[in-house]
Amino acid sequence: MEESQPALGAAGINAYALQSAPHHLTGKKIALGQVEMGRPPQFGRDKLALWPPLVVLAGVFLGEKSALENRNIEPHALQVASVLAGSSKTFRGTAPQARLYSAAFGRLKERFQENQCLALQQIAGQNGGDVRAINLSFGEPLGRDRRRVPRLDGEGLLSQCLDWLSGTGQTLMVVAGNQGKGGIPLPGDHYNGLAVAFTRPYQGEYSRLDFANLARLPQGPGRRLVRREINSGGRQSVSLVAPGFQIRVPDLKGQSKRVTGSSFAAPQVTGVVGLLQEWGDRQDWGRDYRRPEVMKAILLNSADKLRDPGDGRFLGMTRTIYTPPLRTWLQSPAYLNPYLPLDPEIGAGQLNAPRALQQLQAGQQPPGAGVKALGWDYGEIAPQSERIYVLDHPLPARRWAVATLTFPRRVDLKDLNRNRRYDLGESFRSRPLPALQLILESQTSPPAVVCHSRSSVDSVQHVFCPLPQTGRYQIRVQSPPGDFPNQAYGLAWWTAPLGRRGSQAPLPGAVAPPGPEGAGDENAGIGAGDEADD
Repeated sequence: MEESQPALGAAGINAYALQSAPHHLTGKKIALGQVEMGRPPQFGRDKLALWPPLVVLAGVFLGEKSALENRNIEPHALQVASVLAGSSKTFRGTAPQARLYSAAFGRLKERFQENQCLALQQIAGQNGGDVRAINLSFGEPLGRDRRRVPRLDGEGLLSQCLDWLSGTGQTLMVVAGNQGKGGIPLPGDHYNGLAVAFTRPYQGEYSRLDFANLARLPQGPGRRLVRREINSGGRQSVSLVAPGFQIRVPDLKGQSKRVTGSSFAAPQVTGVVGLLQEWGDRQDWGRDYRRPEVMKAILLNSADKLRDPGDGRFLGMTRTIYTPPLRTWLQSPAYLNPYLPLDPEIGAGQLNAPRALQQLQAGQQPPGAGVKALGWDYGEIAPQSERIYVLDHPLPARRWAVATLTFPRRVDLKDLNRNRRYDLGESFRSRPLPALQLILESQTSPPAVVCHSRSSVDSVQHVFCPLPQTGRYQIRVQSPPGDFPNQAYGLAWWTAPLGRRGSQAPLPGAVAPPGPEGAGDENAGIGAGDEADD
């Protein structure tokens, strides 16, 4: 397939590989959503809409009502929609045949978060309430949180609304992360969805975090701005990264331009959810693959961190993802500290669409003996209990293993009129988050811990580590004591069973960055154009 968008091709997330044979995944019949200040034009409703349409829209809204003709149309919304579900040959999106519903919340003068929540609720209720993911490529300043002492703690109304809708509508929320520039961090402090930062090209492929996403606290004048974007209490701010530099999109006249920002990375993640859901719908499975915590675990667990050298030690990952100045996962605080599940700047790594499909295709496997080397599960766990996934084949020494555990925060609606919908004047109540733990250990007696993730504040646990010796291993999910109902969770894992190749591969040290040859050629093979920041 011709790559109209390099970010979606082999240099980026490689979604075009899933659109081609043998998969032919396009998001067909899968409902996805979009909420922004404005909306794209819809052919047959708006005079600005072109024929053939750049994006086919299943429905457009202004808040809770149908959109007015030729009103609230904005180029940013069209550009985001084109990356998500662009249907033209020139601007082919990630899921070009998805049923896309778009809602504008308008240029609000008051009740910002309340009206944004209403727009989200409107989209979540479309397609008979079966919208698999909603994209939010907008952010709000913390000053619009009307609490007396606003903080990025997930307790603002909009962030609570996201988590509530995720639970009631079983919808994965994908939010453009705006770490680094300061000023529009909300609702990036939600718990149950994905916050997406963006990469730029480095040596011909999207593999280097863009400076606009830096989340480590710098010295000097930028320190105050970066602090505005970081969640309180030590909770991680970024889940995943995707390409977001010089993305080719249309303007309202259909002319091509290039834009930069996390606004255009997030819809790639949302679109890949549509591709995976289409594949899942083709199978004779139950419905657990649809659950947002399962999709979240699959996307995070299959992300690229370190390029596999060809012997399978890094599980076939296709590239190394760098943070300035050319740091890799092996220098990440997440690799060194079991209480930090994700890297502060790249989360679990960069989205890889074919690997995500491979993770999903491995199928659901319940806890107990006989668990395959690659798989996922959805389950529930009671307080002060555990679930053990016993891998059925020995794993080779010095290969790496990766596992991801996600569990949603429970948010209740204070439903004053008991209509089971959010209405202006109502609010939410967040329940405490049980700190589930994730442990990779040997099947010895007693088990020896290989690596573990024990964050007490995050709703995700993640491990990626080398195996010290050839042997049998298991994955343990543990729940703390407490007075809380059974906790739902999604789990995904990826290991390499003992085989001929790579079983005695040397334990890698730090991955050396590319040499000076071409080190400054960040845009090699990608192209350039006019930049418009998010």
